[in-house]
Amino acid sequence: MPSEVTDRLAQLARQRDELAAHHRRIEKAYALAVLDHLAEQVRQLCPKTAYITFAYHGNSREVDLYGLLGAEPGALSPLPWLWDARESEGEHPLDDYRDKLEVDLQLALEPYDSPAWATVSRNTAADGNSWVLQLPPADRAARIADLVRQYHPEATAIIVDVRSAGGRVIEIIQGIAEDGTDNRTTRRRWPRAADDAITTWVAQMFALPRLAHRHLLPAGPAYRHPYGAGPSPLVRLMPLPPTA
Repeated sequence: MPSEVTDRLAQLARQRDELAAHHRRIEKAYALAVLDHLAEQVRQLCPKTAYITFAYHGNSREVDLYGLLGAEPGALSPLPWLWDARESEGEHPLDDYRDKLEVDLQLALEPYDSPAWATVSRNTAADGNSWVLQLPPADRAARIADLVRQYHPEATAIIVDVRSAGGRVIEIIQGIAEDGTDNRTTRRRWPRAADDAITTWVAQMFALPRLAHRHLLPAGPAYRHPYGAGPSPLVRLMPLPPTA
C-alpha cells in the first residue's frame, strides 16, 4: 500500500540521517585524536611549541607546513620562531618528521567542522596565506580547572551546555551552601578570551568519547537549566580536578 511505502521511506530517511550524524561524530573524534598525536610528537621534540604555522588552500583543503612558534613573550611581541620547516636542513630533530607532521595537520583540519578549527586564526605577523593553530593543552580538564579557579577559587565543578557554542559554561558550582545544596552561580567572572578558551576545550572533550565519558557527566533529568531550556543529554556536569 502507498502508506506502507511512505512509512518505509520515512524510516530509511531517519536511519540515513542518524548514520550521517554518527559518521560526522567519528570524523570529528578522529581529527582531534590526530591533533593530539601531533601535539604530543611536537612537544617531545620541541617542548616550547605553542603554535603551528601553515598555509591553507581552501580549494584543495591541503596545507603547507611552515613551522613551529613559541608562546607570545609580550602583548606587542611577535610569536618567536622555534623551527622553520622551509629553511631547516637536517639541523633540527623535527626535520625528519616534517612530512608526517604536515599530513597529520591536514587530517586534523580535513573535516570542515573539525573542532580543531576553533583554535586556528590568521597569522597577523605574516603576509599572505599564513595561519596559526594553537596546540591543545596536554590535559584539557586540568587546564580548564586552572583557568576557572583563577576567577572562581572555590569552584568545584561547572555545568556546560554543548548546544551553546560547543560547550559554554552556564553555571559554576562553588562548594556547598548553608542549606546543604550546591552553591551555584551563573555570573562568570572571567573575560571573553577565557570564556572562548574554556568553551573550545569543552567542545573538544565532548568530541572525544574517552574524555567525554571521563569528565563530562550527565546533569540528570532533575537539573533545572538557568535559562529555561529543557533537559538535554547535551547539558553536562564537569567536576574540576584538583589544581596546584
